[in-house]
Amino acid sequence: MKPKYKRILLKLSGESLAGVNKHGIDFETVTSYCEPIKKLVNEGVQVGIVVGGGNFWRGRSSGEMDRTRADHMGMLATTINALGVADALESIGVDVRVQTAISMRQVAEPYIRNRAIRHLEKGRVVIFGCGTGNPFFSTDTAAALRAAEIEAEIILKATLVDGVYDKDPNVYKDAVKFDKLSFQQVLEKDLKVMDSTAAAICKDNNIELMVFSILDPENIYEAVCDSKVGTLVTNSK
Repeated sequence: MKPKYKRILLKLSGESLAGVNKHGIDFETVTSYCEPIKKLVNEGVQVGIVVGGGNFWRGRSSGEMDRTRADHMGMLATTINALGVADALESIGVDVRVQTAISMRQVAEPYIRNRAIRHLEKGRVVIFGCGTGNPFFSTDTAAALRAAEIEAEIILKATLVDGVYDKDPNVYKDAVKFDKLSFQQVLEKDLKVMDSTAAAICKDNNIELMVFSILDPENIYEAVCDSKVGTLVTNSK
């Protein structure tokens, strides 16, 4: 199979990077994700990555802590993950750059849109850390925003389930999986694909979204080849 898309944005949750450990970074798991990414790069696909930070810190579950401070801590957690993914990619020979929305020049480049696009055009993977750089916005929203800015054709949202269901398949045995949805349906049905801000950005900028299972890392490659490995969300019904 050959890739269908030229420029993509891959969203990796922090939880997926922890593997079976449920906390921290499991580098064997991360490296397994990097192998199909390397295949995509070798095929000429330009790859941006947004990482979450839930394997270290979740701002929304921080109790009585000030929400802004808790979200800033979450942004730092995403930077740890971005550096971990970068290291795994470099270990298998992939050229990579980390850019962060909060300036920390000793460890990463500041996020500059034109520089990010230049890296992509040179065949480098660009990993975006710190979400949007603002509190109260999820890393799903960051993925949608960065995808719009770099003009990615599709967001690949790697999850622990194999697509979008009408209800939680881990709770309800009669949950029905969707093969294709529109962003309007996602918003109207309040499906937990991504938060409404992220879905609206994708809808307004005509960015496709593929939700698929990361339990088989090869799905990263197959999703770019449009092999129907998950649920495709577009503007058309």
